[in-house]
Amino acid sequence: MPAADSTDGGPDGAPAAGAGATPGAAVSAKDATSGAAAGTGGRPPTPVVVSLMLGMALVALDSTVVATAVPQIVGDLGGFSVFSWLFSGYLLAVTVTLPVYGKLSDTFGRKPVLLFGIGLFLVGSLLCASAWNMAALIAFRIVQGLGGGALQGTVQTLAADLYPLKERPRIQARMSSVWATSAVAGPALGGLLASYAHWRWIFLINLPLAALALWMTARHLTEPVRSPGRRGPVDWAGALGVFCCGGLLLFALVQGGVAWPWLSAPSLGLLAASAALAAVVVRVERRAREPILPGWVWRRRTIAAVNLAMAALGLLMVAPMVFMPTYAQSVLGLGPVGAGLVMSVMTLSWPVTAALSQHVYRRIGFRNTAAVGITLAAAVLYSFTLLPHPARPWQPALIMLLLGASLGLFQLPLIVGVQSTVGWAERGTTTASVLFYRQVGQSVGAALLAAVANATIAARLADAPAPGLPRHLDDVAEALEHPALLPRAAADHLREAVAAAVEHIFLGATAAAVAALLVLLLVAPRRFPVLPELRDE
Repeated sequence: MPAADSTDGGPDGAPAAGAGATPGAAVSAKDATSGAAAGTGGRPPTPVVVSLMLGMALVALDSTVVATAVPQIVGDLGGFSVFSWLFSGYLLAVTVTLPVYGKLSDTFGRKPVLLFGIGLFLVGSLLCASAWNMAALIAFRIVQGLGGGALQGTVQTLAADLYPLKERPRIQARMSSVWATSAVAGPALGGLLASYAHWRWIFLINLPLAALALWMTARHLTEPVRSPGRRGPVDWAGALGVFCCGGLLLFALVQGGVAWPWLSAPSLGLLAASAALAAVVVRVERRAREPILPGWVWRRRTIAAVNLAMAALGLLMVAPMVFMPTYAQSVLGLGPVGAGLVMSVMTLSWPVTAALSQHVYRRIGFRNTAAVGITLAAAVLYSFTLLPHPARPWQPALIMLLLGASLGLFQLPLIVGVQSTVGWAERGTTTASVLFYRQVGQSVGAALLAAVANATIAARLADAPAPGLPRHLDDVAEALEHPALLPRAAADHLREAVAAAVEHIFLGATAAAVAALLVLLLVAPRRFPVLPELRDE
């Protein structure tokens, strides 16, 4: 590796590898490097790579394939008022289990956790296909999410275990391409299955994929033998506390402003309960010998900075992923397919720049590469507010293309960099921590930015000069779906209100990008403390 890459070796005083860890988290040199050594002897066998990509595809597809089948599902099972929990329940389960599975993979190894996750996801898919009402389907989606949490974190960790530092961007770019393909193909596949087969096939199609991933992982994935003395008692009390605390917080964020007002008793009660439970979790984790959320995750500047930066990424991603399709359909007048294409071009440029980012961070370092990426992302996000009204479809599409390119330079160097600062026995916890805070940032962002959008639209409707506009936010969705039923002046004013709301959303996303940049400049060390054996790969 070029000499410039070794500048990420940590002369800034940040602790390297296991330095600064709690006594229970101390790792011997042999244990800390065994995972790295596994990756330096050559590339892993092709079946292992295929099994990892299959595991990632299960999670990625399941996040998109269900959306277009909602009308058929609701028509068959009912439960229109609660169908959003098909997505919220799955997201909750994935998010709150990430740190638990991360710690378990550091304790028992990646393979058993991955096999358990694939198996549970397979069972959840089978149960979803057999659901008899909406309540059962939501419950079984949560079971799927419990398996998805193990898949998402463990696959990312194994990518770092099996590949040396100089080749890690290649496998990470492949993982990004899986997400990109799923983002484009998932909605189309879901619509085809729901229209020409049955919505249950959306879940049944997971069975052969999960079975193949399970067989290939069990047969071909081999991990280095670890000393049994390294294993400590599992912190089940901490795991339960993290699960309950995270579940309450995310439940409050998902339902607040939707099922009840933000300042209502349910919202305030859930937020207060999650805060009280968080205090209990901190107390439990301080006493645990092998805590699920170890203190060193926040005591090390590199990991803490990446956690905060990834939380900001999750927040800003709400703007393009959630609100851009609404803008494309309601303001630009595109159909669902056109709106999906405007959003999905971001997933085309993201893997490309992610794969090329290694040529940048080898010369200027992980932090500086990520800083360049997020600076460009902030400029691109802000440029959305400068679009004319009405914009032409190619203009927001170009913005999405540039945004994907910018974020590819931002995310991958941070993930590769932070994974390279820890040994095998801490990598699962570190990776899960990064993914967990990105998911939390996304949940918080959805709540905050939705509140901004609602406030903007409500203010525009209150001052509307044109008659015939809906007076309540609950009626806006129906009016947007059938704008021809409104007077022309009212329809134009409503489109302008939505455009203004989305502009404010992108301003908020710009602020999140600036916050991520400040975190990198003020909190992250200038040079990541890469382990010496990884630095020389």
